[in-house]
Amino acid sequence: MDTMRDRFAPVVSRLLDEDPRVAVVLAEIGKDGFAEARSRHPDRVVNVGIREQLLIGAGAGLALTGLRPVLHTFASFLVERPFEQVKLDLGHQDAGAVLVSAAASFDWPAGGFTHMSPGDVTLLDTLDGWTVHVPGHPDEAETLLRHAVAAGDDKVYVRLSAQSNAQGLPVDGARFLTVREGHAGVVVAVGPMLDAALAATEGLDVTVLYATTVRPFDAAALRRATQTAGTDVVLVEPYLAGTSTKEVADALADVPHRVLGLGVGRRELRRYGTVEEHVAAHGLDPASLRERIGAFLGARVHG
Repeated sequence: MDTMRDRFAPVVSRLLDEDPRVAVVLAEIGKDGFAEARSRHPDRVVNVGIREQLLIGAGAGLALTGLRPVLHTFASFLVERPFEQVKLDLGHQDAGAVLVSAAASFDWPAGGFTHMSPGDVTLLDTLDGWTVHVPGHPDEAETLLRHAVAAGDDKVYVRLSAQSNAQGLPVDGARFLTVREGHAGVVVAVGPMLDAALAATEGLDVTVLYATTVRPFDAAALRRATQTAGTDVVLVEPYLAGTSTKEVADALADVPHRVLGLGVGRRELRRYGTVEEHVAAHGLDPASLRERIGAFLGARVHG
């Protein structure tokens, strides 16, 4: 199966052909995928080199001229390194753009901590007005990329990962999907965490919601789920643990509830190893998730 990032350049190249507003700005990373598109649209495919602050600034400038810029590099270089430009050039100037990242939290362990970004969504949460898509399959990535580019002049972040669920689902760029129903708690699985969450909760009496658009957070779907499953909520996120616990708290502010945020820990893992080893070290493999979810939900979860 191809990866989400394999879909990125072909999809956006087609969008360049279809929509004269679309522009692409790269910071060296991913430039080979746009070689043909650049020959067709030399004025709308720009490579600024290894200058991530300029990547954001140039994208903001294009947006202010009426274009719809798509900006791409690794997550740590797209959100963390040029965060001041994200805050000011895009946010302060109210300039819309589509930020498309790669490498997710730890998709390239050999690249070291400089190429890891488990805190990217948390960082964007300090800013106003961002839509955040976290696809869990290449088909979903394609759908959400198209949603993002078509979203007027909004500020959108699309978080691509090498990790993937086995099958894509019909996501719509807004709502959570209910993939399993139960009565003893709600598990919200984000993007590529769905397969692990389903394996971890097999045979447990829980509702599983699938989230690929996490900002805005689908509070209505969560509230509907809690009407039959109760107000114990577990978040399984592929980035910093607890990133969306405030969203759950806001959604359920008028009812007693408990929330457990599972995700990537804050402790830096200095033995980089493999992706699978990082997943296990952060307790995001099915066996670890089952133990942690079961301990939180208690006896009721076994039906």
